[in-house]
Amino acid sequence: MGGKHSRGVPKELSDVSQRRNGSRDEQFSVPSATERFRRHTMIHFGYSTLSLAMQGLSRTPAELWELRELQKLNLSMNCLCSLPAAVGSLDNLVILNLWGNNLSSLPPEIGLLKKLRVLFACRNRLSEVPEELGSCTCLEVLSLANNQIASLPGSLATMHNLTKLNLSYNHIVHIPTCVYSMKGLVFLHLACNRLETIADQIQDLVNLKILIVEGNSIHTLPKTLAL
Repeated sequence: MGGKHSRGVPKELSDVSQRRNGSRDEQFSVPSATERFRRHTMIHFGYSTLSLAMQGLSRTPAELWELRELQKLNLSMNCLCSLPAAVGSLDNLVILNLWGNNLSSLPPEIGLLKKLRVLFACRNRLSEVPEELGSCTCLEVLSLANNQIASLPGSLATMHNLTKLNLSYNHIVHIPTCVYSMKGLVFLHLACNRLETIADQIQDLVNLKILIVEGNSIHTLPKTLAL
């Protein structure tokens, strides 16, 4: 789902929001916007998928959130400044790609996505993460890289299925306490933050295979990490 433009999505879908403001006659001369989105979903590796990557979207059309059957949604590389609460209605989502937008926050309703396994929210303007994200206990991959995050809510400690966490290029001074409860972590990316120490609790991550901390100001390492 990366940031690649879907060849099957015509430009008219990105113009739905503008067309909704057109004349009443115009609106009734074409199929409903919801149906037009539905026609351009595709089955990809068994999942109902819609890519709206690189469509120049500054807001998401309301009709998008009526596609409750969607399992993969790619909104990467647009100009979105916010997500509506309606995102919580897509309760079958497994993968949500928000990479490369201008999001300053994620709505609390994201916690309603109980089936979500992959969330890419990197390269935005996030300064915090909603506590409700901790309700997404099926998450396996979470990327929050290239934001302005200094900490994570304690509620994320319930993410026992998480195997990959990317927090690189943020404002983190101390590894968030909740991270040490993510026992399934195999990959932890903390490069280019503001870390000076790594707590001994890092040894609690018994499945951790890859830890990236370059680009910080770490003076000493726990004995469990020292070579």
